[in-house]
Order: sequence, then structure tokens, then C-alpha cells
Amino acid sequence: MKIIIAGAGAVGSHLARLLSKDDHNIVVIDASPEKTDGLTDSGNYDLMTINASPSSITSMKEAGVQHANLFIAVTPDESRNITCCMLAHTLGAKKTVARVDNAEYVRPQYLDIFHSMGIDSLIYPEVLAAHEILEGLRHSWVRQYWDIHDGALIMMGIKLRESAHILDVPLKELCPPDAPYHIVTIKRENQTIIPGGNDMLKLGDIAYFITTRKHTNLIRELVGKQDYPDVRKVMVMGGGRISVNMAHHKPDWISMKIVEQNEDRCRQLNELLEDDEIVVVHGDGRDSSTLIDEGIRKCQAFAALTPETETNILACLAAKRLGVRKTVALVENMDYIDMAEKLDIGTIINKKVIAATHIYQMMLDADVTTMKSLTIANADVAEFVAQEGSPITEHPIRDLRLPKGVALGGLIRDKLGMPINGSTHIQAGDSVVVFAVDGLIKKMDKSFRKPEGGFVARIIDKIN
Repeated sequence: MKIIIAGAGAVGSHLARLLSKDDHNIVVIDASPEKTDGLTDSGNYDLMTINASPSSITSMKEAGVQHANLFIAVTPDESRNITCCMLAHTLGAKKTVARVDNAEYVRPQYLDIFHSMGIDSLIYPEVLAAHEILEGLRHSWVRQYWDIHDGALIMMGIKLRESAHILDVPLKELCPPDAPYHIVTIKRENQTIIPGGNDMLKLGDIAYFITTRKHTNLIRELVGKQDYPDVRKVMVMGGGRISVNMAHHKPDWISMKIVEQNEDRCRQLNELLEDDEIVVVHGDGRDSSTLIDEGIRKCQAFAALTPETETNILACLAAKRLGVRKTVALVENMDYIDMAEKLDIGTIINKKVIAATHIYQMMLDADVTTMKSLTIANADVAEFVAQEGSPITEHPIRDLRLPKGVALGGLIRDKLGMPINGSTHIQAGDSVVVFAVDGLIKKMDKSFRKPEGGFVARIIDKIN
């Protein structure tokens, strides 16, 4: 696939590195040699760079936009991104995606306007991040929680503490054929494991479960987190766009207090947020005494969302010392993600990864509607639809000889979800959730389609 990326900033660079691993023809356009040199100096990425204005028709033609399967505009300038996509569409690009900074643009009622302009998809990272955080607050005992097919299946990533009842037991005993759940992936320090029956869960692991909605309480008991309180009050440090979008989309039963250091920004927030359950406070959230004075001990969750990664990590550590169990940190520096996880600061949000994940789906001829992003494991999660006569339907799972590093987590049949075990026999039309490491997810396509069929995967997640 030929992909052109306009903008070599944080999102564009991360996306280029991500896509270059999949043997695509990648061209990055940016006027700054310093930014493009950072992509080519390492020698680890197979891509071409052009130093020119991303909105230059000449540079687009030089990049081969007329043959592009996907054109992505992720410069810091929203207007330029929209212009670039309009030009790319006119010049022949098959699909375009633009990063925007205006929440109004991504409202469903306005999508047709942008489609008429030749823009197939809009990405607003701050809205995506806000939804990611709010979903985590709804399930305070889970690191990551997401629905498939409106909850027919549930996937959860859970940090295992001393209270877990499932440590040091072989998975073949924990997950017998009649178990209503499946453990599909384990994150252990810097290692991502697609486990087998003899593998065991260890203290400190993050275990990824797939189950159905009615069995989530069973999982909660197994991991020993019945005493984690539901979130009713959340304190947020930093009054930026993510915080504003959280306030606009939060459920009515969550009250929110925003601690913002800039007095002018506090006044703006009070004008933007007209909700009795949202309080804006002028103060320094880095100061523990300020947090105590503002009632952090009565909060069930704390989110540090300032532009400073180090500040957010330290603030979450302070909140944990003050008794808050659910903490969320915005970690924009990719180099800090592993460190933040080792410090056990809680849920990690990275806008670059979220944006790149949502753009990643444009590689596929699929209708992608439920993409999210995790930042603490190295695996892919996709949903495949089994075609009539495909190899995956020929035998029960135990007889399919799946590649090492691949796990089938669950399936949806006739709108009903069910975990998969060795005796499961996949039928044509089943939607199957597949976990894989080392880029194996795309290789699984052949198993789910007839030889003459098209690509049938619907990417659910790109976990980096």
C-alpha cells in the first residue's frame, strides 16, 4: 500500500514508524529537515522523506499522490491538514484522513460535509483521549476495558496484585473448556506473552481477559478487586482540551474538579463548562497540600493531564500516596511509557498512540468503528469475519495449528458473544477476535477468507 504522510511531527513520525514495519510504501512530507532526519538517521525504517511544504501540489506529485492508497495530514495546523486532504483527493488519492483540533468537526452530523470535500476521516486526538479516560473511570478496577459489538464480548486488561486468586496456577487449570473467560495476553515487565496452557500468571502481570458482560463480576472476584470503589468523584490536574472534552462527555453520576494553575485559563474554563457537577479551581496540582485542601482524599480517581509528562507521573504517584486507587497520567513522551508502567502509576494515555491507532485502520478495506489504543503491550487485536470455505472453518481450534504468538479470544455468532476454547469450531459468518504479536495479525487474514476473497479484518486495537 502506498501511504503519504503530511507532517513529521510527533503523530506523523510515530505513525510512519508504525506503518513502515508492515512493508508499505511510505512517503513523509515536511518542510523541516530536522524532523525528517530523525526518521531516516536510524536506518531502521523503510520510508522516503521529502523536505517541502506539505500543502505544495508539486511536492504531492513528487511523492506520487496520484497513486496513493491513503493520504494522511497530521501537521500542527488544522486548516493546512484540511487543505492538504482536499488537494490530495483531487489529485487522485483514494482515501484521506486529517487531524483536526475542533471538536465540532467530528460530530456525526457534519461528517457528510467533509466527505463532500474529499476527506474520508477526521481525527481529533483530544476527544479520543477523553473517551479513553472516561471508559476507564467507569471500571475503576480495570486498566483497560472495551466493548466489542455493543458488549457482546468484553476485553479487559487488569493489573494483578497480591489479592488475586489466580497467581501461579497453570492456565490450563484456570481456563478449562467450560470457563466463561479466556486469558489471551500477558504483559510481564517488557515482555508480551501470548500464553499457552502451561503458562502461569505472576504478581505484577497485566492479564488481558476476554469474556461476556454477565461474567465481568466473576473476573473481578478472580483478580481480587471487589473492594475497588466505583468512581463518583474525579479530580483532574490541568485544564487543557482533554479535560474540557472529558467534562463535556462525562456521565451525570461523575462529579469533576479541575485544578488549573493559569488564572486566565480558569476563567475560560468557567465560561466553557456550565455544569453544577464541574468545579474549576485555581491552584498548583503539583502541591500535595493543594490536593488535600481540595478534597482529593474523597475522590475515587485522579487524572494528571498537563502537557508535562514528568509532572503528570509525579502527580499520580502523589495521588496514590494520598489514597487514590484509580490514577490516569497523560504521558506524551514515548520514552517515558515503560518507566511510567514500572512505577505503577495507573492508566497511561498517549495521544500520539491513540491518533496513530485510529489512522492505522485506514490501511484496511474495512468499516472500523471501535478502535481504541493501549500503550503498555506490544500486540495487535483485530476482528476477523470467517468466510464460507475459509481454512479457519475446517477444523476445531485445537486442530488448526495456529502460529505461535496468535490467540483466538472470542467470537460473536448471531449477535451472541462467547469465549473460544480448543473445542470451538468456527463457522462462516462468525466474527472472531484475534490477538497477535510480531506483526502476525495480517498473516491471519488468509485463514479467514477464501483464496479469492478480500481482506476481512476489522482492526480493533493497535497495542504499542
